[in-house]
Amino acid sequence: MLPSSKALELEFSEIDSNFLQFCASHGILSVEDFLVHDLNVLVAFAEQHGTSKKLKQGITRILSIIDNHHQPWLNGMKLLEDALQNKHVLSTGCEGVDHILQGGLREGQLTELVGPSSCGKTQICLQAASNVADKYMGAVIFLDTCNSFSPRRIACFLTKRMSSSSNEEKQRILERVMSNIFSYSVFDIFSLLDVLQQLESKLRSQEFTGDNQVQLLIIDSISSLITPILGGNGANGRSLMTSAGLLLKKLAHELNLSVLVTNHMVGGDGGALKPALGESWKSVPHVRILLSRDHGGNFCDASLLKHPSVASGQFVRFMIED
Repeated sequence: MLPSSKALELEFSEIDSNFLQFCASHGILSVEDFLVHDLNVLVAFAEQHGTSKKLKQGITRILSIIDNHHQPWLNGMKLLEDALQNKHVLSTGCEGVDHILQGGLREGQLTELVGPSSCGKTQICLQAASNVADKYMGAVIFLDTCNSFSPRRIACFLTKRMSSSSNEEKQRILERVMSNIFSYSVFDIFSLLDVLQQLESKLRSQEFTGDNQVQLLIIDSISSLITPILGGNGANGRSLMTSAGLLLKKLAHELNLSVLVTNHMVGGDGGALKPALGESWKSVPHVRILLSRDHGGNFCDASLLKHPSVASGQFVRFMIED
């Protein structure tokens, strides 16, 4: 847990009663509240005060504390116990992805699909949502950042799997699966952090989906939310990016969720493409899969860049469903 603002007041001179009163006047009552506020707006308000310099020093101090906040050390035995305890593998329904992951997405882990536009990232996300809601009868949260969520596409996946079923059976399964998938539109990092904190609260109190346990959280795409805040000196943006990554891993670990996010590619040295969000983000996901696809083709190539229990460098080619 992040330290309380009262504890910080005793430790840091920048965080005094004047700073705490300023924060409270903008609805910021805890360190966590900083994660869901537009810091550019907060700094603009601070500049209107006579003590603007010290207020901005306090904001910088809070961001530094958030940036340096990491999970506590765990010994090997605890890590092994956690890996063996209730960590199911969820098939994505995409044979190639399941093959390279030795079964599918693991609960408790953050998996990233990275690749250029139109390489199949969203397709795999929709297919995974369909398969988890159908095969495991679990609830799926789909955070849509670029209008990529397509209920028709999900219905298409289901229809193909139910080709031999009667029309009545198809309709029954379709209604059950679609009612287990919850889509939210999120268009900036502050909204994302707000939604994640609300989601954590609801899942802990079991107020969200009733009988069906949430098993999969999808964000397509997380890079479209983070890239806009990494401009300029990038200090505030990197802090927010780190906080989002830590919160996603916390949700995965403590609530036994599988988290699946997508990331796009940007131009690097010499014009070569590389994953967006830079080196700071690179260490966040437990699993990284690089996707590529020939223009206009139906075959997708997947390379495993990172995995805690599977050797990296593995490669598979598979067909993307039309």
